[in-house]
Amino acid sequence: MKTIYKIGVFILAALVFSCSKDFLDKTDPTQLGEETFYNTENQLEQAVFGIYGQLQTITADQWLLQEFVSDNTTVHFNEGNRGQGPNIESVEYWQMNSNTSLIYTAYRNIYNTLGNINTVLFKLSEAEIDATSKARLEGEAKFFRAYYYFLLSQYFGDAILITEPIGDPSESFEYSRSPESEVYELIKSDLDFAASALPAVYDSSEAGRITKGAALTLLGKVYLTLADYSEAKTTLEAVIDLGIYDLLRDYGAVFDPNNKNHVESIFEVQFQGGNDLGESSGFIYNFYPLFSEGAVTGFAGINGGGWNIPTNDLISSYEEGDLRKAVSISEGYINNNDEYVAVPFIEKFHHPHSIQSRPDDNWPVLRYADVLLMLAEAINEESGPNAQAYGYLNQVRERAGLESLGGLSQGEFRDVLRHERRIELAFENHRWFDLKRTFSTAELVSFLNAHGERERNNPTTPRGQIGFSPSDYQFDAFEVLFPLPERELLVNKNLKQNDGY
Repeated sequence: MKTIYKIGVFILAALVFSCSKDFLDKTDPTQLGEETFYNTENQLEQAVFGIYGQLQTITADQWLLQEFVSDNTTVHFNEGNRGQGPNIESVEYWQMNSNTSLIYTAYRNIYNTLGNINTVLFKLSEAEIDATSKARLEGEAKFFRAYYYFLLSQYFGDAILITEPIGDPSESFEYSRSPESEVYELIKSDLDFAASALPAVYDSSEAGRITKGAALTLLGKVYLTLADYSEAKTTLEAVIDLGIYDLLRDYGAVFDPNNKNHVESIFEVQFQGGNDLGESSGFIYNFYPLFSEGAVTGFAGINGGGWNIPTNDLISSYEEGDLRKAVSISEGYINNNDEYVAVPFIEKFHHPHSIQSRPDDNWPVLRYADVLLMLAEAINEESGPNAQAYGYLNQVRERAGLESLGGLSQGEFRDVLRHERRIELAFENHRWFDLKRTFSTAELVSFLNAHGERERNNPTTPRGQIGFSPSDYQFDAFEVLFPLPERELLVNKNLKQNDGY
């Protein structure tokens, strides 16, 4: 496979902002700059690969804002070390504010990447290269721009829309947020272009690059989010009509690092472990239990971070005989004293690796099972469940070893789908967006507070002598959106904080 990890990141980072000062106009032939780069197809391809590379950093922390914030996971509470606890736990307990540093990190990383994307798109517009290659590179860049604006809209609602390179850094402090509706118009436009410009498949040496199927799948998800069920159905059916995707027979094989970019995979973030090149997927170390001293990590004396621990509620939600449970979750482990420790952890990305903290797992973003379940949802919301909708749902259930369903009302089918997506896509960063999409705000407030009450009464992991604070697990309607970072509000007086913060 071509190296699409971080090639070009150093190039893009240096070129986000251009400068017009005369004394900087002289070209040093030993240095990269806008005058000596972006001139050939190979250089432009490297620049696009740099966008792929930045995806790794953003993906590594996405679990915080898309899984940990939901009812799926919680924290292995560390009574003796409260260092990073309050900052990260503020997400789990719904106590985030504008000074929560991980919010700022996500915001900054996404907008930094968007700046690079806009630079690449601008340079592509001027490039005199093969038209097919140019369209493909533009399609890849626009897919990523759409993807990141989709994240921003889900996190914060209205967003600063920037589609051109910023010439002077001070200009970035003068933008206002555009309405969410305008953000989605850009998202749809970019994905429409990507779907028309990208190939359905690449040669095996190019595995991992964005395809037509990825653009259509994300576009279908966008239409579903906007409750445009007719367009969602049409778009997702186009993914199926490509005829190149299918469910793997073995659910575990979906996540096997020896089976990357398989027939069920539509878009997965590429990582490379087993070496010290800086491309490994160390996120699973965040998810291993505390105090396990190598019993789970496989490396003597090495503990996990204790984050993103499966909740009691999720564990109890698996149906009897569901083959996905053993692949996704371990309910405990045997420690080095041969004692069973009843602290659950994510099994889905727990695979042997040869170098400590250097796993080889890719991260699944879009896969065919998601398409099938979204299609079933679009059909049900448009006209109620029919044979087609049951067919899509039951393909996923049958792979899991469960019986097919039928005879449900529209509301019952909606509830079943929400549950099925929770189980099928557990820990893949879908749960928070799914909850926001399938519940009204009032319903979500009631649902999450009920979950919080259960977790307070029966914590998934022990808390020692430290009880919950009165405000832990108290979810208010305004928390459907995250707060804008205080640092951004200080440097840009045009920004208005989301209500409630």
